[in-house]
Amino acid sequence: MACFVVPAVEAIVVTVVRKVMEKKEKQPEEVDIVLDGVPEKTHKMPFSGKLKWLTNLLWGGSVLLAFEHVWHGEVVPWFPFLTAASDPADAAEMLHEMATVGVSMAVLVTLVWLAMVGVSSVIEKRALKAEPAKV
Repeated sequence: MACFVVPAVEAIVVTVVRKVMEKKEKQPEEVDIVLDGVPEKTHKMPFSGKLKWLTNLLWGGSVLLAFEHVWHGEVVPWFPFLTAASDPADAAEMLHEMATVGVSMAVLVTLVWLAMVGVSSVIEKRALKAEPAKV
């Protein structure tokens, strides 16, 4: 009914944090690396860029879920917007769904993002440990 609200709230919080971090980050320094024997100059990805992955995942999932709920008539364009919010019994069921399904979806998306960050960190470390480029 309203499970998309929890990832949407997390997306709002993470978007604000990312915007603040972007303003505080300095320009990343260039690093010389060798990939497949070819010397290249690159930048280490700033953490705000990795936070953007999380915001994209959360916003995308929230929008798709909201569309699905609109499609099934659970979200309407008039107050109270969520059809379950008009009846106290349905509201309790809606809050339970948000607490179980919504939170579990938000946690799962965050865990997938953490795995992505871990893989990208390993790739960055391998590239930086490679023999420095002789430019």
